[in-house]
Amino acid sequence: MQPIYSDIASQLLLLEAELRRLGQWQVESPPAEALTSSEPFCVDTLTLPQWLQFVFLPRMQLLIKQEMPLPRQCGIAPIAEEFFRGNSDAATLVGILDSIDRRLQRS
Repeated sequence: MQPIYSDIASQLLLLEAELRRLGQWQVESPPAEALTSSEPFCVDTLTLPQWLQFVFLPRMQLLIKQEMPLPRQCGIAPIAEEFFRGNSDAATLVGILDSIDRRLQRS
């Protein structure tokens, strides 16, 4: 396995742990139709934490597992900064997303 895959996999584990720590992890999945939005980040049907949990994490995990090409750009950190504006508890989460964004750009 190429180092990029293990690097991103480690970041994804940190992301999940941080979502859980912040109380943003859901036990139940949103309705199926909410996951099929054509809008970026499913902004019309999901919150950012839901999108991270139910769309981003599973897609990235699948790409890593199958060693498929990873996206070169995600741009999730700026969206997270806006979503969590005023919530200082989310700084670590935004930092993890920034690390993922930067690592993917270098791949």
